[in-house]
Amino acid sequence: MGMADLVPGVSGGTMAFILGIYERLLAAIRSFDKAWVLAFIKLDVREVVGRPHFSFILPLLVGLFGAVFFFTRVISLPGLIKDYPEHVYGLFFGLILASIIVLMKELKGFCIKDALTLMLGTAGGLLLVNMVPVATPDSGWFIFVTGSIAICAMILPGISGSFLLLIMKKYSTILQALGDLNLSVILPFVLGCITGLVLFSRFLDLLLRHFYQRTLLVIKGILLASLWILWPFQQRVYETISGKQKLLSSQPFLPMTWDSTVIEVAGLGLIGICVVLVFNAFSRR
Repeated sequence: MGMADLVPGVSGGTMAFILGIYERLLAAIRSFDKAWVLAFIKLDVREVVGRPHFSFILPLLVGLFGAVFFFTRVISLPGLIKDYPEHVYGLFFGLILASIIVLMKELKGFCIKDALTLMLGTAGGLLLVNMVPVATPDSGWFIFVTGSIAICAMILPGISGSFLLLIMKKYSTILQALGDLNLSVILPFVLGCITGLVLFSRFLDLLLRHFYQRTLLVIKGILLASLWILWPFQQRVYETISGKQKLLSSQPFLPMTWDSTVIEVAGLGLIGICVVLVFNAFSRR
């Protein structure tokens, strides 16, 4: 998940879904509930420590931050994306494609309504990944809304939260505020993130419990749409913010010749497919 968050256009939620820990992730987020808040206020240490799913959360956070450190300080993944974008995206294209194929096996039948739901999810995903930046207000209420939307995107497979911040023209605003410790921007953004995380995780859990197949199909549709932006051969437009490249838009194209780059990318795509199949085999055992 940490590695995926470093790749423009890919979210940690996508990898959580592929690796089969998505529902556990939602449950871990929901474990910080009203009862936990009351225990925190009452200084009930046993309940504060014992109620959340720390046995899941702590290893996850160690993995996240460990991957971010390793792939920025030891092996620079952003640098690899800059120098070898086709190869990196080829690997992730294979990962997502295989995950969609594997997840389709979990469906209990496939009728016309299911096909329409899948198409709806795909259309919504394509609409999101092809959005262009728009002018937005800098007032506190909109910063709050921005935080809520961005955090929802980060836990929803197929959508990058940083990408939506760019679309809402707030990525540089938030980054600048963090650097300057501007609390007038940081506080509403953090409150928006907390609110979005609490409400959206519960909303997703509700959908998965009562409309599992429909929700799964919408998520798969969004993953299908993400293949548009993950296709290795693209005319990509980046925006450099504080020395970091952020994907702004992309237009896929089909290579005309099978040169060494195309063969290498195809090989990495196959490796990505094999990785997902191996993970899936282990998860079934």
